Amino acid sequence: MTDTHLTAQRFAVLDLLSTLTVVLNRHGEVIFANAALENTLGMSRRMLDGSRFSTFIAQPALLDNALAGGKGLDYAAMRFDTTLVPPVQEPLMVHATIAPLEERGEVLVELWVLDQQVRQDREERLVEQAAANKELVRNLAHEIKNPLGGIRGAAQLLEMDLDSRELKEYTQVIIHEADRLQSLVDRLLAPHRHPHQVGDVNIHEVCERVRSLVLVEHPQGLTVRRDYDISIPEFRGDRAQLIQAVLNIVQNAAQVLADRMAVGDAEITLRTRVARQVTMGRQRHKLALELHVIDNGPGVPEHIKERIFYPLVTGRDGGSGLGLPLAQTFVQRHQGLIECESSPGRTDFRILIPLP
Repeated sequence: MTDTHLTAQRFAVLDLLSTLTVVLNRHGEVIFANAALENTLGMSRRMLDGSRFSTFIAQPALLDNALAGGKGLDYAAMRFDTTLVPPVQEPLMVHATIAPLEERGEVLVELWVLDQQVRQDREERLVEQAAANKELVRNLAHEIKNPLGGIRGAAQLLEMDLDSRELKEYTQVIIHEADRLQSLVDRLLAPHRHPHQVGDVNIHEVCERVRSLVLVEHPQGLTVRRDYDISIPEFRGDRAQLIQAVLNIVQNAAQVLADRMAVGDAEITLRTRVARQVTMGRQRHKLALELHVIDNGPGVPEHIKERIFYPLVTGRDGGSGLGLPLAQTFVQRHQGLIECESSPGRTDFRILIPLP
């Protein structure tokens, strides 16, 4: 067995970490990089093997000084903040921990992306928020439904005893508004009524179905672009729920693009990728589907950015505020998550779902 294979076996456990981790020899050369670091740098372990790791650090002297101190094992660990510079991606601010290993003068370098903890906290808040919303909405809908039926029935009985056409108009308003509220309650309860129908799902069939539905509804001025990674495997899931989740997001995007449609440059992009070493809800997944719905609209209003997955929160006149919460519910049924990054001219909804 070659030295490379032996080294890979010695440090294989590091591939289970979400932290960017590399093992260096006494000269600062890479002898092992874990999968998370490979993915971040966009380079394979073979390409990194033997390279000087300080070339990927914006302040290489910080690493070189740590390595010099580590030769005598005169410290337990050294910590500093620096910038990781991947060859083909944006630089990342990281917190580095340098610790000498007992064997062979090797050094373990761990890098925490400084916004990674913020992102993880945000993911956990989304999961907790969705669970709380689900319980609140279900209880509230049931509490509204019972008296609503009584109000409608009483209005109908009252109408039967009225002779005045003018007074009957008032009872019709009551009945109409009761029916409207009943429809809203039914929509709130919809995700909890339908069982999970699991089967093999091809995400690109889901995307194509959504694309065709939206283009039928908006035939003029809207372009829906495809950017697919056709290597993404099928996975087990509820196809109908995923179609509804993606459709809700794409329809929202189309509705806010009305002004751009008028001038003919409204654009939505459906992009699929495979994400590696993804953490969702503190659970690590080797592979995950990453589906982006990107539009060139005005962006999510600043005052509701943190609340767009709350029920009944909407930035659009006439909007129900139910589309995104329902989409989040359906995706979370697949152990996934929806995130959003938005600024004027570009809004990106990212759906993450674990892959087998």
